[in-house]
Amino acid sequence: MIRVLVVDDSATVRELLVRIFQSDPEFQVVGVARDGLEAVALTGRLRPDVITMDIRMPRMDGFQATKQIMRQFPTPIVVVSASVEAEDLKIAFNAIRAGALTVVEKPDGPASNSFETIRNQLLTTVKLMAGVKVVRRWATDLLCPTRVPAAGLKTKEAQTALVAIAASTGGPGALYQMLQSLPPDLPVPVLVVQHIAVGFGQGLVDWLAGATKLRVETARHGVLPSAGQVLVAPDNAHLLLGPDGRVRLRPRADERDLCPSADILFASVAEVLGRRALGVIMTGMGQDGVEGLKRLKAAGGRVLAQDESSCVVFGMPKEAIAAGVVDRVVPLDKIAETIVQML
Repeated sequence: MIRVLVVDDSATVRELLVRIFQSDPEFQVVGVARDGLEAVALTGRLRPDVITMDIRMPRMDGFQATKQIMRQFPTPIVVVSASVEAEDLKIAFNAIRAGALTVVEKPDGPASNSFETIRNQLLTTVKLMAGVKVVRRWATDLLCPTRVPAAGLKTKEAQTALVAIAASTGGPGALYQMLQSLPPDLPVPVLVVQHIAVGFGQGLVDWLAGATKLRVETARHGVLPSAGQVLVAPDNAHLLLGPDGRVRLRPRADERDLCPSADILFASVAEVLGRRALGVIMTGMGQDGVEGLKRLKAAGGRVLAQDESSCVVFGMPKEAIAAGVVDRVVPLDKIAETIVQML
């Protein structure tokens, strides 16, 4: 049984979430909390396997509650948000940076056309996240890291023309920290695939943009990536590099497909740039990206992986390392520095 604590300031939503979890025999709802203060207290007393965390709540919001829980009683936390408003998404992604694992859409009532889809996504995500081994987080984890200088590196001197990055579970916080450390005069563009629930993509981009002086934008079809630009895959589209060096967006072909796909990004970069491409695989569940990195490596490109100690989930990097396609393995706080070195 997966013991879950439901946190939401709305009695109606709490009741709905409880009924959803009770409908699945793998879950046991061990408690409900009306705000962040109750969430912290109940986590200490009940020690649930996983927590669903609301965003805006009286007395203490989801971000502050996540910080307290991850310092005192490290527990897998799934942020459940009904809003894509800028301020709410900022709180949601800050909670992820503080240690929450992912964000999912809050279900409407059973009368909604999308109820079954969102319900199933919620149950599946919470089951997966309940098995993640999380670690204690301290206030120092949220401090701004030192920015790595570009050391006068010019685009024409760089062996690498583009950096392609993929991440999944734990990725938003890892990307935030890595982007904080990259130099603002980075001489190459960066393409990013981050697995995240549909509807939260633009909020992620806006949040990441606040971490860096690099230009962080949602990728648009036909754009020619430029130095110092970070292009993030949008909702429901695969991100590719076309033969002409411009961005290509490919619609999701099947609802069962993982979208955006790291494999598709890495494979397209391998085909267009070959040895002039650097692939980076970061924290995440599963093995998306491995097949694409095999093609990148075969084309002469280089590959950097995040190490196990700094990953929230050492799934994607582990599979890439096991496949023998990784050139260097470094902790999160060294990824920006290593990217600059490998340029």
